[in-house]
Amino acid sequence: MDMQIVDENSEYLGIPGTLLMENAGAGFSRIIESLLKNNEKNNIMIFAGTGNNGGDGFVAARHLAANKSNKVRVFLAGSPNRIRSNEAKVNWNIINNLDSITKYLIRDSTDIKKYNKLFEKNDIIIDALLGTGISGKLREPIASIIKHINSLSSTVISVDVPSGMDPETGKISDDCIIADMTITFHKAKNGLNDGDKNIGKLKVVKIGIPSEAEYVVGTGDLRYIAQKRAEKSHKGDFGKVLIIGGSDRYSGAPAISALAAYRTGSDLVIIAAPKSIANALRNYSPNIIIREYNNDFLTPKNIPEFQDLFDWSDSIIIGPGLGKNSETFEAITQIFKKIEDIPTVIDADAIKALADNKELIKGKPYVITPHLGEFKIFTGNQIEIPDDNMERAELIREIAEKYDTTILLKGSVDIIANKYRYKLNKTGTPAMTVGGTGDCLAGILGSLLGRKFALFRSATAAAFLCGKIGELAEKKAHGPHIMATDLLKYISFKNFL
Repeated sequence: MDMQIVDENSEYLGIPGTLLMENAGAGFSRIIESLLKNNEKNNIMIFAGTGNNGGDGFVAARHLAANKSNKVRVFLAGSPNRIRSNEAKVNWNIINNLDSITKYLIRDSTDIKKYNKLFEKNDIIIDALLGTGISGKLREPIASIIKHINSLSSTVISVDVPSGMDPETGKISDDCIIADMTITFHKAKNGLNDGDKNIGKLKVVKIGIPSEAEYVVGTGDLRYIAQKRAEKSHKGDFGKVLIIGGSDRYSGAPAISALAAYRTGSDLVIIAAPKSIANALRNYSPNIIIREYNNDFLTPKNIPEFQDLFDWSDSIIIGPGLGKNSETFEAITQIFKKIEDIPTVIDADAIKALADNKELIKGKPYVITPHLGEFKIFTGNQIEIPDDNMERAELIREIAEKYDTTILLKGSVDIIANKYRYKLNKTGTPAMTVGGTGDCLAGILGSLLGRKFALFRSATAAAFLCGKIGELAEKKAHGPHIMATDLLKYISFKNFL
């Protein structure tokens, strides 16, 4: 999935997918040319799927066919009208116009027998059937083609990844091409090891993907979490979120978080809040469920009144509107001793409460979401924060590593970091300095955590989405005069994909 995100983020940065596909196919073909016999007839067979991996194969076919010594045949596994991406369609249409490339269709496994004699006449077989994102049992005719290629005594070279292998893990769930060489793009994926039985010799071709595609958040990060619901879904399948927030002084913050969580896709959201603001919260929306406790603000003695919800919840948001009462801070520390393994968003006053109790977060499934002022309090005002975004990002990564946590530092450029990596989110607008936008972000993030997405992935997607809905709200308002509640109506993945 990492490489799919990087590919899409390259497009988000303005690099057309057709250009990346052209660079991939051209780079691949150059290596193939270096392996061929000079001034002799070379028979090259390309087995292409209907995805972007096949599109790379189409481009390679065109470049290889430009050498008149090469006899290039392309076998499409499927029907041309099933080609999935525009980039692949463009390149199929191009080679369809070229007499120098012979095209064949393999619509089902029976077609393989029809071309048996052709398969024997080859110098190189190029595997462009499947790329990243493979999982589960292989479908026909792909499964039969892979078996047949593996039965031939030909030199086999795979495009990007041997078809049938998950490039991120190296796992093979069904069958897989046994390649003599794999030419992968941009950089070696985690699961591709030089010399592996299925990979053969591993070569890497740069295709013009900028480094920013890896560390600037884009639509690829959002698409990762924008998954369709199964037809047979039930209440609660998409997350139950508990929000611990609110006080006699602040009722709006937990309400905004709750509504943002619902809009992001959570099935159930409960706010644990003081009795004195319970009716105010209910008045925000009939969708909000309240578990009220007897006080004007959270204290340790109130925890038993909603503690049963810890086991009920898939994720927790703690902090919005809780206030800075010393008893509240003590209650927060006690709560963290009870919720250890529940994915949790630590926001607002909860961040301040943990400044002297950082050991409670180490190695736990938490995301801390401070703005710069809260971050300084959290770190004890002992760290100088660089103005340069890259230097700042590396510092945040080091702090995340120190406390073995995930941090989403909010700002004009958000920084998301864990101990391994960081990303910069550049969506948003100065109009979002209005109060409550951070509560909206907390709700979006809490919803994603409740749906079991990884901490870092959830934080990057939440930051991107919240910034984009802020931009859209400002556009609809024809200026920077927006409120946090304006953001709620624009929470949608489809608006930005």
